[in-house]
Amino acid sequence: MRPVLVAVVDDEEPVRKALGRLLRAAGLTAECYASGQDFLDSIHLGPPSCLVLDLHMPGLSGFEMLERLRAQASRPPTIVITGHDEPENEARCLAAGAVAYMRKPLDDEMLLQTIEVAVSSK
Repeated sequence: MRPVLVAVVDDEEPVRKALGRLLRAAGLTAECYASGQDFLDSIHLGPPSCLVLDLHMPGLSGFEMLERLRAQASRPPTIVITGHDEPENEARCLAAGAVAYMRKPLDDEMLLQTIEVAVSSK
């Protein structure tokens, strides 16, 4: 069984670092990216087991990332995270293929459980 690789895409460096530490402490492999384009440039190496994706970023937004990933045959289960919640965003993300939508600040245990469910249902 291959190790669980979780990709984190968030433009905020403190968030990326904190999530990377959390995931590694939980025994997962984490790769962190500062932008959606950085992540897309690396996906040719193989898709991660799960993607944690910030919704509001400069350049490619989380919405645009979901649309691009939707076109790929082997897209990773995606958990959208946001610090700027608006009522219609959750429904829009789930309709675009996200498996979960979480608000910042994140509950660490809930995130880890959501990742576990996303990876096991893949």
